[in-house]
Amino acid sequence: MERDWSMRDTADDATGEVRDRAPDLLAPIDANAPVSGHHVPDAPGAPAVATGHDWESARGRIYPLLRPTGTVGIPLEEALTAPPTIVAAHGSARPIVRAGPCDLVVVYGMAAGGYDVLVNRDHLLSWGVLGADVEEAALANLAAWSREATWVEETSGSRRLVSSATGEGYDAARILLPEARAHLATSLAEGLSDPARARLLVGLPERHLLVAGALLPGDDEFATLFHEFLVEQSGAADEPVDRRVFELVGGELIEFAG
Repeated sequence: MERDWSMRDTADDATGEVRDRAPDLLAPIDANAPVSGHHVPDAPGAPAVATGHDWESARGRIYPLLRPTGTVGIPLEEALTAPPTIVAAHGSARPIVRAGPCDLVVVYGMAAGGYDVLVNRDHLLSWGVLGADVEEAALANLAAWSREATWVEETSGSRRLVSSATGEGYDAARILLPEARAHLATSLAEGLSDPARARLLVGLPERHLLVAGALLPGDDEFATLFHEFLVEQSGAADEPVDRRVFELVGGELIEFAG
């Protein structure tokens, strides 16, 4: 195989020049010199860097996310009380978690160019904050986002659905907000002749979908169809959450008993 270069240092531009002397290792580094195979790194203070070290930069970018039952991590209660020396000694990349509704798990994520950085104990040490600060900021950010995010309402005869599927990644987590649960209850009751007799079904099949429907007396088929839809959506999702059917009772989420 013919070679198209000879004796060229890989740090040089591909100009075809051949060295006639060894490089001076003690010469000042040229900041404008090309680096083979790499790009110029982001400047210090860029969002992807700053959020990992500066709380003021990070606090507006943290959101709660729902994860399936059994997701492991450092319980929020430990993150609330562990002193910095213990955190440093047990520095861990495991995410901080707290118990969510119906045995689901809540984690805290920061969007970073197509993926999420999950908040862990090392972040708390770097930021100098407690788990309570992360929880407060995350819920405040979610609430602010939810106030602007759209809901989709659909009706088919007497059946009514309300869903959130913005594609922004926080749809399922909206169920953590009391105001979102109140919105679902109010919207599903509209147009019903006897709202008090309707049961409010909720599905959280994947991160990008929250769906709720009004189950009317005698319409058992709707509950079956609703569950089949959740199983299908969860099975095809990149980030599934849960296949169960839940129910809103008194503003709280419980597992649907049928």
